[in-house]
Amino acid sequence: MSLLRVAAGSASFVVLVSALEIGATRLEARATTQAQPRWLKGNTHTHTLNSDGDTAPDEVVRWYREHGYQFLVLSDHNVLTSVDGLNALLGADERFLVIRGEEVTDRFQTKPIHINGLNLDSLVPPQGGNSVLETVQRNVDAIRAANGVPHVNHPNFGWAISADELARVRNNRLFEIFNGHPQVNNVGGGGSPGLEQMWDTILSRGILLYGIAVDDAHHFKRPWDAESSRPGQGWIYVRAERLTPSAILEAMEAGDFYASTGVVLTDYQVTPSSMTLTVRRRPFEKYRVQFIGRGGRVLWEAASSSATYRIRGDEGYVRAKVLDSNGRVAWVQPVLLPGASRR
Repeated sequence: MSLLRVAAGSASFVVLVSALEIGATRLEARATTQAQPRWLKGNTHTHTLNSDGDTAPDEVVRWYREHGYQFLVLSDHNVLTSVDGLNALLGADERFLVIRGEEVTDRFQTKPIHINGLNLDSLVPPQGGNSVLETVQRNVDAIRAANGVPHVNHPNFGWAISADELARVRNNRLFEIFNGHPQVNNVGGGGSPGLEQMWDTILSRGILLYGIAVDDAHHFKRPWDAESSRPGQGWIYVRAERLTPSAILEAMEAGDFYASTGVVLTDYQVTPSSMTLTVRRRPFEKYRVQFIGRGGRVLWEAASSSATYRIRGDEGYVRAKVLDSNGRVAWVQPVLLPGASRR
C-alpha cells in the first residue's frame, strides 16, 4: 500500500491506494516531484449544437469558465469537436482547459449504449455488437485504441446496462454514479436498482470502479425548466499537479477525485487503520457522513461535517458519502481492502 498526500491551500487529501491500481511509475513520480497537487473542478459530459444541444460550443465553454470550473470535456454524440480554437479563445494556462471528447452513441436492439471517450486522438464510430456486453466492450476497446479514456454513461438510461454487464467490462475504470439529465433513472425504481446499488454490487465482487458525477447538459437557454438537461448539476473535483489532459485523466483513472452535486470537501485521509473526511461547511446546512462497505451496508454514520471511520479490515471495501440538509451529495472513491479480489 502507498500513501499519496494532496494539498490545496489549507486542504489536504491523503488517499490509500494500491500500487497495482495506479502504477509504479506514478508513485515514483510523486515521490520525486516538488509540484503540489491542487483541486480542479470539471465536467466530462456536455453537449452543444454539434449534436443535440441548444447552444454553440463557444457559449457552452464560456458558461463553464464563468461558473468556476477549471476544465470541460465537450462530448457530442458521435462528433469529435475541435478544441484548439476554443482553448485559444477561452482557455488559459493552469486556469481553464477544454478537452476533446465524444459520446460514442450506440445501441443493442432497443437499449441505448453510450460510452464517453475523453481526449481521443480521432473520432470513434459506434462499434455495434451481438449483446449489451459486447457492444459496451467493443466501444470501450475502440476508445482505448484511439488513446482515449472511457467512461460508461448513465447505465439506467433506457434501463440499458445491468450491474452484471457493467462488472464484466474490461479495461474500464469509470462510470457515472450521477447524471443530471432528467431521464436517466439515477435512483432506479420498479424493481430495477439505482446506480449506487449497482456500484456496491460491483465493488462487493472485488471489482474496482470509480464513480463520476456529470451534467450531461444539453439546454443552456432554459435554466428555469426543471425538465430540461441543464448545466451545473453534477461535477468532479480532480487532484492533479497540472491542468493538462494527461494529468487530469491519469488522476481520474487512479481514483484521485471525488464526485459531487454541491458538497465540497476540505480534507480526506485514509490510512491502513482509518478513513477521515471534513466538509467545507455552510452556516445554513447540516451534514451526514456515511461510510459504506460490502453489500452497500452503512458501516457507520456521523451527523456532523467531519467524521473518522476506524477500519477493521473485513469490510471488503470502504467508500464515503456525504449528504447535506438540502439534498446535495459528495461521493468519495472506494478503497478495496487487503484480501479483496481485484481486477
